Amino acid sequence: MEQATPAPVIAIVLAAGHGVRFDADNPKQLIKLEGKPVVAWSIDAFQRNERVSDIVIVVNERVRPAMEQLVEDYNFTKVRAIINGGAERVDSTETALAMLADHNVPANAKLLFHDSVRPFVSQRMIDGCIDTLGEFSAATVACPSTDTILMSQDLGDRKVIKSVPNRKECFRVQTPQAFRFETIRRAYELAALDDGFQPTDDTRAVVEYLPDIPVAIVSGSPTNLKITTQDDLPLAQLIAHNLKK
Repeated sequence: MEQATPAPVIAIVLAAGHGVRFDADNPKQLIKLEGKPVVAWSIDAFQRNERVSDIVIVVNERVRPAMEQLVEDYNFTKVRAIINGGAERVDSTETALAMLADHNVPANAKLLFHDSVRPFVSQRMIDGCIDTLGEFSAATVACPSTDTILMSQDLGDRKVIKSVPNRKECFRVQTPQAFRFETIRRAYELAALDDGFQPTDDTRAVVEYLPDIPVAIVSGSPTNLKITTQDDLPLAQLIAHNLKK
């Protein structure tokens, strides 16, 4: 009997952000940690994972030349395409999904969406996402919240507390966020019909528009931090230094 062809595992590295909260004149994707650009740390994690078959990088026009040179310099052989993203996170994801559809990626392909500015994603997290997609069609890396979370509402020009959810049930979402291709594509098809929907991550599209699809949690880590502002750099430099030892 012929064996079924394994589903491809495609990492989609989202590097199209303009980083206005970081430094409008210095793209955070290209800031160096221990001599290595932030985005190169992220791409390298998927390049080294034997189960990842392909990598797609989503960029903005400003960083595209540097990204093309970086892929060549670091010999990232799994990178199949560098594509231009959109103004918002949702636009970049939709662009990537459209490109995959145009290239006849199978419906059961495993897609791992990762923020380029989370440079310390571990092999355990990547493998955890891939394994979980064997049982579920959607998953995300997340960390239990060590802080109490407050749900707020507006009262005049002030924010006030609306509710305090049970901390044991609260997680801080990270990436990768992983999906079977047919699942995330359907979620975004439905989301596209809602002009007011602007998700800041891909998991929310599934939670909002495919409520019958459970999204499994893969254990994350505080070190899988996202570099958002200059205040995140000292910790990122420390983690990079320790990993280089």
